[in-house]
Amino acid sequence: MIIERIHIRPARQDDVETLVMFNAAMALETESRRLDLATLRKGTLAFLESPGYGFYIVAELPGDTSYKPVGQLMITYEWSDWRNGAFWWIQSVYVVPDRRGLGVFRAMHNHILVKAKADPRVCGLRLYVERENRRAQTVYQRVGLLPSVYTVYEQDFVLAPSKHLP
Repeated sequence: MIIERIHIRPARQDDVETLVMFNAAMALETESRRLDLATLRKGTLAFLESPGYGFYIVAELPGDTSYKPVGQLMITYEWSDWRNGAFWWIQSVYVVPDRRGLGVFRAMHNHILVKAKADPRVCGLRLYVERENRRAQTVYQRVGLLPSVYTVYEQDFVLAPSKHLP
């Protein structure tokens, strides 16, 4: 069953607790990481207050008295000198478990795709996914995202390496 009444909107500062809950749940589910909630809250607020970093969107479904958040997606920017444009990186994707498979991610992706294609400064979309998260990889391919020729490497100065890394 696909839900047709998914409402997508930009995240606001009053969404911070929802975004923190969703990010904490995503980190635990995908990487078995328990994030420090105070740091996560500060980081989320700093992001929301800094449009140059990017933006969040929130997916909502109608509830009894108002819309209820059921998903999130964050966009950050990466400049490409080769293309004279910016890639939008899709990050922090989360859909509440009981709403998965109903088109919530597809609605968020379509929303972002339309926005990105309408902006001449945007040269494409990218995302990274945890290497063992096959379910997410399948979902991403269904909306037209393809594996890149690049492998991501990092030196994280804050979080310890994930136990999933070799």
